[in-house]
Amino acid sequence: MFGAELNTVQIIAIAIIPTLFAIVVHEVAHGWVAKQHGDNTAYMLGRLTLNPIKHIDPVGTILVPLLMIAFLGFAFGWAKPVPIDWRNLRNPRRDMVLVAAAGPLSNLLMAIGWGLLAKLAEFLPGSLNMIALPIIYMGLFGIFINVILMVFNLIPIPPLDGGRVAVGLLPPSMAQGLSRLEPYGLLIIVALLATGILWNFIAPVVQVVMQFINLITGL
Repeated sequence: MFGAELNTVQIIAIAIIPTLFAIVVHEVAHGWVAKQHGDNTAYMLGRLTLNPIKHIDPVGTILVPLLMIAFLGFAFGWAKPVPIDWRNLRNPRRDMVLVAAAGPLSNLLMAIGWGLLAKLAEFLPGSLNMIALPIIYMGLFGIFINVILMVFNLIPIPPLDGGRVAVGLLPPSMAQGLSRLEPYGLLIIVALLATGILWNFIAPVVQVVMQFINLITGL
């Protein structure tokens, strides 16, 4: 993504903040929307905070992203899911869709925000390149990781957000059938990732979304 001009340590330094924000804000968005619709579970457990310590999963938030940056040049990870008790929602079927969609929507908004930050950094004078270049690289990575997380989470397979949205929108009989996949959803995702099928499916969508963000931010 960054080419040969950055070494692994520099890539990690640039990627760590966008990655943490992408993961943490995604989870907080779920809990915040759930609270607006009657479920205070995440709030009562202190999970409606941007403090990453409250959300860190040692494997998904630290180990996996660092290994992927080191060996692949980009990061992917996850945080501890924010607990949601669907029984507390005022309209569980409708509100489940809103809560699930909040995470990917937060990633889209963050991608746009990182794009605007990178664009603003381009206007800094040449004498401030030592500041501008890291901000630009961080902004570009912020776009990338947030778009990846958004598109990946919108795959309509439970327990991903897209699967929960689909369960809430489909007719009850079809929704029940799809929801039965949830215990096997992660295994299906891992298998699709391992075979490359999943990336072939989402790569064109990622490219279109990134082009859209570049267009509206002027990058």
